[in-house]
This record gives sequence, C-alpha cells and structure tokens, in this order.
Amino acid sequence: MKSLSRLMAPALAMAALMGAQMAQARELPDFTQLVKDSAPAVVNIATTTEIKRTSGPVFRGPDGQEMPEFFKHFFGDQFPGQGRGGIEKRSSLGSGFIISDDGYIMTNAHVVDGADEVMVRLNDRRELKAQVVGEDKKTDIALLKVKADDLPTLPMGDSDALEVGQWVAAIGSPFGFDHSVTAGIVSAIDRTLPSDAYVPFIQTDVAINPGNSGGPLFDLEGDVVGINSQIYTRSGGFMGVSFAIPINVAMDVADKLKTDGRVDRGWLGVVIQPVSKDLAESFGLDRARGALIADLDPDGPAAASGLKAGDIIMAVDGDEVETSANLPRMVGASSPGDSLKLSILRDGKHQTLQAKVGHWPGSDQDKIAAASNDKQGLGIAVTELGKAALADMNLDNGVKVLEVDPQGVAAEAGITAGDVLVELNQQPLTSVQSLRDVVAKLPADRPVSLRLVRNGRPLYIALRMRGLGERGAKGNAFYHRLKSDCTMRAIRFPSSPVLAV
Repeated sequence: MKSLSRLMAPALAMAALMGAQMAQARELPDFTQLVKDSAPAVVNIATTTEIKRTSGPVFRGPDGQEMPEFFKHFFGDQFPGQGRGGIEKRSSLGSGFIISDDGYIMTNAHVVDGADEVMVRLNDRRELKAQVVGEDKKTDIALLKVKADDLPTLPMGDSDALEVGQWVAAIGSPFGFDHSVTAGIVSAIDRTLPSDAYVPFIQTDVAINPGNSGGPLFDLEGDVVGINSQIYTRSGGFMGVSFAIPINVAMDVADKLKTDGRVDRGWLGVVIQPVSKDLAESFGLDRARGALIADLDPDGPAAASGLKAGDIIMAVDGDEVETSANLPRMVGASSPGDSLKLSILRDGKHQTLQAKVGHWPGSDQDKIAAASNDKQGLGIAVTELGKAALADMNLDNGVKVLEVDPQGVAAEAGITAGDVLVELNQQPLTSVQSLRDVVAKLPADRPVSLRLVRNGRPLYIALRMRGLGERGAKGNAFYHRLKSDCTMRAIRFPSSPVLAV
C-alpha cells in the first residue's frame, strides 16, 4: 500500500499542476472573436515617394536596396549598380483602419508624410488609391479617403477610461506581414515623449514593430482605444515598450481634418520648463508643480497679456497644471482667439490673468527647430531670441540652445543648453534659418570658430563637422516611429525639459 501511495503521489501532483494551469489559462483573455470581428476593417497602407537623384554613383546591394552613402569611401566608382541622375521611387508600409463606411481611414501622419502616392489594401485584397484629406504632425494623425461604399468599420472606445494593467491587443502589418495580431497590457498612461507634447501616450508591452504604425489598439470589448505609433528601443526593434495615441485625441483631430483639412491650435508664445523640487522651494511652493516660463516671444499673446519670464502657470481655466507637460495640451485644446484664464505665481504671490491665444506663427512652429540629426547637423535644438532678451545681453543677434544631443557634433565641441550662439565660421547667426544655412556650408576637413555667450560671458570654441563615415557612440536609445522603410524617423531619448506653447 505504501509503495502504491509513493507511485500515486507524483501523478496526483502532476494532475494538480495541470489543473492549476488549466484554471489559469481559462482566466487569460481569448482574442479569437475580437480578431474575427475587427480584422476586416484593418488595412495595409503602401506609399511611394519620388526622390530626385543628383548625378553621381548610386550603390545598390544584392537585393536592389540603395546602400548607405558612406560605402562610397570603400568602393569608389567600382561598386556595381551605379547610375546617374533621374527619379528614384521609394516605398514604405504602414497600417490603418476604417472609421466610416464611406471610406475614411485613420493612420499616422509619418506613414504618409511626403508620399506622392498612397495605396490602401483592404482585407478582401482590393487595392484602392487614397487621398490624404489632412495630416497633423503635432499628434502624428492623418486622415485618408478612398472611393468605396459599405466598408466595414471599427467601433471607437473611450481612451480616458483605460486603466494600467488592462489587456489590449493590436492588429497591423509589421514588416509587411498583413493582419498580424499581438497582445499585452497597458503599462502606463499619460506619457509625454520627446517632441510630442500634445499627445498623452498610452504605454503598453504589446509587440509593435516597423509597419505597425497607424494600426489600431483594442480593448477586450473590441473597441479601438489607441493608434500604435512609436516604440522605445536600443536595437531598432521591439524591446517591450510601445506607445499608442489615445483614440479620443485621434478622433478629435480627425474631425477637424475632415472639416478643415488641418488643425489650428491656440498658441501663447512661451517657452516653459518643469518646476523641480529645488525650484519649487525657491519660488515658495509647497511642492513641485506648474509650468515655469523660461522665455517668451515679446510679440506673442503671452507678452501682450502681461506674462513674464519667471512666472509659473499654475492653472488654466481652473484646471491645475500638475507638470509642464500638461500645459501644451491645455493651450493646444483651445482655438486661436479664445481667452484663457491663467492662474500664475509671480514673486511669491498668486495672480490671475486673461490671455487671448493666437495662431502658431509660420510653418516652423514657434520658431523652434531641432537641428537635423544627419551628417550635416550639429545635433542641437535652438530658439530665436527677442529684441529685449538680446538687449539684456548686449547682443545684436544670436540663437539660444535649448537641447544638445549627447552624441552630436555640438556636444563634442562643448556646447551646452543655455548657450547663446552668436557667430559661426565668422557668419552672424540672426535666426534659426541662418544657423541652418551656415551649417550647410561648413567644411568637413577643418575646424571652424564658434562665438557664443555662456552665463553672460563671451567665448570662442572650435567646432569640427564629422566626415561621412563617422558616427556617434553606440548604445543610446531612440523613439522610433514605425513606418517600415529605410528612412525611419528617430528621436533621441531623454526628452527635452523645454517645451514651446
């Protein structure tokens, strides 16, 4: 009997373990029906862009893809596949989903940005040419239209109701593999990413890869709660952190694109930064909160309303500004001409001001531009200074450095955030565009002089541009927008603490 019991014990333990595993499996969500119901309204988006090629050799690999430029140094004119001039067509892939049965489709703006032709492939394998109704780069949303009727659509959910830990699933075309399904949970909500101050991103651990851009993120009810947009990665592929645009934000943008073809947001004309614990104490706050005005456009709405550098914006129309990242969304939700009630802290005293928001000035968006991260760029973000700010420093011209890429040319030369660049290669820097123009003409074979002002003191430093084959240090991380092609956009981490509003 004892020997029988000894023989039975392992079997009983195994049965108990299997029972526990089966019970656990029953508790996990089943996405089968969700996929069957939703897949017909998810589409593949293929874009073609015509690139005018300058005369000179074009290097191609065995698969016909253009080789990186720096290989010219190794192979010269002997590399096979060279050509001269003409027009080259480049293709890329993304995802999208149908939001109305008469052919309106939502996707990411970076999927169709600059495309000469956009083709949509439906679940039934029909291919339709799409018109770009409008795109909003600040939220990375684009609205397309195809000529078709009675198309399947997806139900919209409420992204504001999402909670951390909730199950979600994605359908898209990673690397061109149509209607691939992945699942995971919501890891965090209300995330702010670099250069995306207008989107409170949903962070998930759903496997997302190039080609997933613009595809829907579902809750367990099968409702769309987000649009997959970016990943955080050190390798270029999925590493367990992905980001989606909340569907409430996306639908608001889509409605405006459908009506006006664009999104016109309110603008204050201020540059803000976070309030740290030490800054909060120095300003007399009980805790770190609000948005500190670091600078402002002397001709902008904020200056006209009486705001000053050093003011801390505590609330907008009664809604508290917990962090500086909240302010761009609050102001951006208004329309030009609207009046906002701003609660501020100035000289330790609380005050209330009325500010009439204006239009974003020009296409360069508040005159703030990130320098290109390619081989010609310095790797900095700068802003123009107003006459009053320049006069305070006894300067006639200059642009202020807001952010420095730690792997860029500027960092190697010793440029830091807060520096005011006055003269580069003996050319005065009067605007962001003048900086771009001078940088574009800098020689790569010798250093050039750069005059700047740091902490009120002028100094010169030497700056040398990189050659074609040189690169920054490895191992740094990027936020990748997930268009599947060879020109995937990348934004360096960490994010800038300075935002334009």
